[in-house]
Amino acid sequence: TGEIVNPKAYPLADSQLSITILDLVQQAANYKQLKKGANEATKTLNRGISEFVVMAADAEPLEILLHLPLLAEDKNVPYVFVPSKQALGRACGVTRPVIAASVTSNEASQLKSQIQQLKDAIEKLLI
Repeated sequence: TGEIVNPKAYPLADSQLSITILDLVQQAANYKQLKKGANEATKTLNRGISEFVVMAADAEPLEILLHLPLLAEDKNVPYVFVPSKQALGRACGVTRPVIAASVTSNEASQLKSQIQQLKDAIEKLLI
């Protein structure tokens, strides 16, 4: 889309990975394994139920969600930025832009293997 992405938004998923991430976020929403918004994402991290955190690199100002990577690192939860809050909102199944979302854990989930694959992909970005 060519919007200028804040250099603080690291790690940023490339377009291919973004599609994969947003796809999984959408499925997580269907399985009720998704918390939308920076505050909800913070809560899932604090409670230790977050599988991974997705943030929008075009949040304005970006600082409103830069506490999440710090918290995620503390809790050993992978996190990733996608370029667009509008796309993240759509993937979350809402009409509003969403600047952060957390996919929560559920032992009995059908998404377990997909979540694991994506976590590995996100961790590779951080290396």
